[in-house]
Amino acid sequence: MKNVRHFAPSFFLSLVHICLVQANYAPYFFDNGARSTNGNMALFSLSEDTPVGTHVYTLNGTDPEGDPVTYGLAYEAGSRHYFSVDKNLGNVTLVEELDREKEDEIEVIVSISDGLSTVSEKVRILVMDANDESPEFINTPYIVHVPENIHANKFTIDRHSGVLRIKTGVVLDYEKSRTHFVVAIAKDGGGKLRGDNKVFSATTTVTVNVEDVQDTPPMFIGTPYYGYVYEDTLAGSEVLTVVALDGDRGKPNSIHYYIVNGSEGSFEISNTTGAISVIKNPNQLKKEVYELKVQASEVSQEVDSSVYAFATVTIRVVDLNNHPPTFYGESGPQNKFELTMYEHPPEGEILRGLKITVNDSDQGANAKFNLRLVGPGGIFRVVPQTVLNEAQVTIIVENSAAIDYEKFKVLTFKLLAIEVNTPEKFSSTADVVIHLLDTNDNVPKFSSDYYIARIPENSPGGSNVVAVTATDPDSGLWGEVKYSIYGTGADLFLIHPSTGIIYTQPWAVLDAEVNSKYNFYVKAEDTDGKYSLAEVFITVLDVNDHSPEFNENIQEKTMIIGSPVKIEAIDQDAEEPNNIVDYSIMQADPANVFDIDQSTGEIKLKSYIRSLDIIHNITKNKDCIWSVVVQAKDRGSPSFSTTAVLKIDITEETLHKGPMAAFLMQTKDNPMKALGVLAGVMGIMVLITIMISTAMFWRNKRSNKIMPVRRIIKKRQIPQTRTVRMEWLKFKRPSNAAEKFVVEDDAKSLQNENSNNNIHVAPVPPTAPVPPPPPAVAPRGDTPAWQVPTVSGSLTPKFVNKQMKKKGHGSAHNALVSELKMKFEKRNAAIGEPHI
Repeated sequence: MKNVRHFAPSFFLSLVHICLVQANYAPYFFDNGARSTNGNMALFSLSEDTPVGTHVYTLNGTDPEGDPVTYGLAYEAGSRHYFSVDKNLGNVTLVEELDREKEDEIEVIVSISDGLSTVSEKVRILVMDANDESPEFINTPYIVHVPENIHANKFTIDRHSGVLRIKTGVVLDYEKSRTHFVVAIAKDGGGKLRGDNKVFSATTTVTVNVEDVQDTPPMFIGTPYYGYVYEDTLAGSEVLTVVALDGDRGKPNSIHYYIVNGSEGSFEISNTTGAISVIKNPNQLKKEVYELKVQASEVSQEVDSSVYAFATVTIRVVDLNNHPPTFYGESGPQNKFELTMYEHPPEGEILRGLKITVNDSDQGANAKFNLRLVGPGGIFRVVPQTVLNEAQVTIIVENSAAIDYEKFKVLTFKLLAIEVNTPEKFSSTADVVIHLLDTNDNVPKFSSDYYIARIPENSPGGSNVVAVTATDPDSGLWGEVKYSIYGTGADLFLIHPSTGIIYTQPWAVLDAEVNSKYNFYVKAEDTDGKYSLAEVFITVLDVNDHSPEFNENIQEKTMIIGSPVKIEAIDQDAEEPNNIVDYSIMQADPANVFDIDQSTGEIKLKSYIRSLDIIHNITKNKDCIWSVVVQAKDRGSPSFSTTAVLKIDITEETLHKGPMAAFLMQTKDNPMKALGVLAGVMGIMVLITIMISTAMFWRNKRSNKIMPVRRIIKKRQIPQTRTVRMEWLKFKRPSNAAEKFVVEDDAKSLQNENSNNNIHVAPVPPTAPVPPPPPAVAPRGDTPAWQVPTVSGSLTPKFVNKQMKKKGHGSAHNALVSELKMKFEKRNAAIGEPHI
């Protein structure tokens, strides 16, 4: 009958060893199917009377890459090797004799390999029973001596009459023994009657045949009973047949079969044949295993209906792996699930808006599968990860920071279900689409932490300086940014609240010379008050708007041949090159006398002029005073310049007698410096004198020498009017310019007024000489007036507040002496000394 299995269950355990080498996929066995002899030997059974050497099965499989495969068989340690396999063809041959009574199932490890990967599976092969045992007697022949006095015998004999009887309480069983042989012995009375001691006996065998009676209940044979229902089994198909026999074999009665319980309306049994059939389609069977209790009863008018026997029949519903996992929504099968949620949900939160169920309609191991979420990693996780038959799918937040509306408006994942322990590895997928809603989770951010700008100082009020930019990736009003400005350096500046353009106040006047650096902060803020800061540094660029300006003492200079004089002009601009000054001589008469250093402003005579005689050969101007027009010009663009007239008095340096004279010569253009140095020297001398006098006083006071009580009085000379002795500085009317200064050393030293010869007092500064007569006011009649040439465009120095005094054509030393005299008179007046 179709789809009927009359063999015990087959259980197998698959051990899969997969070696992945790059993109190599493991080979696999083909689906063996029901009652197949071609596959992986799963669900395979074999009769115990199969001859050795029979080709019983063919292992068959393939490799996904199409590589040739080989097959193998292995056994557990200590197990008998019943089969061998051709490794290339997969033909399995029986090599050992089977005996179900000794071993009813065999475990074999089958394997398939493509050379790189090997897949192994453990299968169980059932050994089916065959009618190969005939009954036989053990310990034959049976020879029983039944003495009449042996109570263990079933029979007894009357010793006088020789009647053979069954012992009381003994029941003969036809099913156990149909014939009994009883040996009877007859003995005579012995020699007492004959007068001797001899006893004669005779032996005979009595055969006792036992007749059968209806006293034994029926018995099931071939137990235990196992049957299988497959997914392709049709309703009404026979599953297996149970067999029971009447225990009274002499006159056996008919047997009727009944299902007592366990059917649950899914199975029925033939009353006469014992054939059990399934009456429902396999997909309607609710259980994987059914246990039926079957009753066998004798049918006879002579037999009580209570004579019966029971047997348990186990029927297993065998699943074929023909259903992949399937995802279900609230309305049925569904392959796409959508959800709308706010960004950054708490970690560990369940996405409750997703109602997902997954189911595999197969049974047992075929319904076991794994769940996996495929997509951006580490954001969500799925629970459970392993499912048997059916489960509710839960998706949980794992990384809240990654669920960012500004990065992903929509998150898309694949929900994958794939079978675990099946060769087919059926799988299915469903799309999970998550639409994100924005929140105000971002702070406005400037494009830079600081901005550096430059603006010319002559820029009018309201000029643009720099544009700052901040962005807020949030959407809608949350992404709108407003700018503001603050800080101590922001007084001259404004910022547009929407565009971020920084510009100067309408009334602002920038001046690089006053302040060339400004810094302040700008703030970018959204509608919720979230903000960030950036710092702005503004440099006011210098514009060449100042002319160089000579200092106030440029009008007159005294030049000693061999030494330069220096002029200096200052440009008030803030930056180079606007404040770098270059010097030049614009006009001199005669022109070929002076050179000027362009950078330092040092003026010196031409290199060939080494004495006044050479100058006298160049010009008839005997007083050696030149008027030189000098120019100070900056390097700005456009360039500005200033001119000034410089009078240079040229003199020649003679041999000096002493360092003081040399010092005065060097400081003749700066008399205040000379006065300061002289005052300092005098102060030091006075301090030394006081210290020495104090020391001598204390030494004499502590001396042990007895001094005479007398006072030595020395007549002092009548002092002259005290003046500052400056005999070393004498002014003469020189015959030429080189003899303006003659220095003489003072050889006299002061006497110790206390007549204490062991103390040397430093000399007092010399007295100043009588000044020479002033020069004539009017020039000589035969000498024309000396006129100063001018240059058009010349500027009067800005810082010269005193007008130049008109002077005659006398020598320069007159002015020097007059100024020194005035300084000394002021000093003497301050210390109470008489005037010169």
